[in-house]
Amino acid sequence: MTETRIPPAQAEARLPASPREHLTSPVTRSVLVIQNKMLAATRAFLAGRGFTELLPPIIGPVTDPGARGAKQVDVDYYGFRYKLMTSAILYKQAALTSFDKIFFIAPNIRLEPLETASTSRHLAEFHQIDIEMAHAGRDDAIAVAEDLVKHVVERVLTDLPAELHALGRDAGALAEVLTGAFGRRTHATAVADLQAIDHDQSPDAEIDWVGEAKLSQQVDRPFFVTDYPKGSRGFYDKENPDQPGMLRNFDLIAAEGYGELCSGSEREQDYATIVSRMRETAENPAKYAWYLQMLRDGVPPSAGFGLGLERFTRYVAGLDSVWQASAFPKVPGIASP
Repeated sequence: MTETRIPPAQAEARLPASPREHLTSPVTRSVLVIQNKMLAATRAFLAGRGFTELLPPIIGPVTDPGARGAKQVDVDYYGFRYKLMTSAILYKQAALTSFDKIFFIAPNIRLEPLETASTSRHLAEFHQIDIEMAHAGRDDAIAVAEDLVKHVVERVLTDLPAELHALGRDAGALAEVLTGAFGRRTHATAVADLQAIDHDQSPDAEIDWVGEAKLSQQVDRPFFVTDYPKGSRGFYDKENPDQPGMLRNFDLIAAEGYGELCSGSEREQDYATIVSRMRETAENPAKYAWYLQMLRDGVPPSAGFGLGLERFTRYVAGLDSVWQASAFPKVPGIASP
């Protein structure tokens, strides 16, 4: 892999010298065996809960605008300016006009800021386990996310102990996932917790990457952060009617310092409200014509989430960096196959 633009001191540590070195590594093989088990377990779990798997779009006239500092990639689609998907959230909502419960294993492209090459948690190309449920609320989505994570971890612990041992993963620490309910704390509480340890976290923004890691280091089991302030997330996160200014959303934070695994919310589906929210966030509603027409014609209320596959794999396998959870890693700023 040829390094470009990033000074060597800032580049992600221990990148493989070549695709062959990475693909033939015993570590990579064990990781991908675990990831394959995780995908099989995910599909089995969701099928058992009545979900239908759909194939996600890779390009579209618009994509999720709320990709936290990342740039979108434009492509020429027969003379039209289309985007590579940073998230299929808009398409998940649309799909509920056909099925009540759907999921994607969705590829995403985000040109992350160069500084994310050293966070151990960012890729420019990654996959999400994307889930959406009609006539569901935030707590329904949280319950599915928790049950899914527990199911996948249990399958790996039961079926692949040798692979975990080969990677040096502390199976006892991972087994803590199965010992009880995941905790919850509000965004305001998480901010106060961070400020109490002298981390300067803004109360009006998402928990920053360092803050997520600090919170994650303090727990033995994953937990949810809920109720982010309006303006910190995308226009599709529903505002709480009983708490104006608060969103009906959540993140799932892993234990052991691994940080965020998953983001989700109850969705806004009212046409006029979405247009107003778009304008509040400086988005041009005209760009979203097909999506707004879907809303105008009616889509069901829903809730859902996206669970980062490579981040989830990193946590389960106990890896130093998320690039190790991809057969063909694309680290921000690093030119690679």
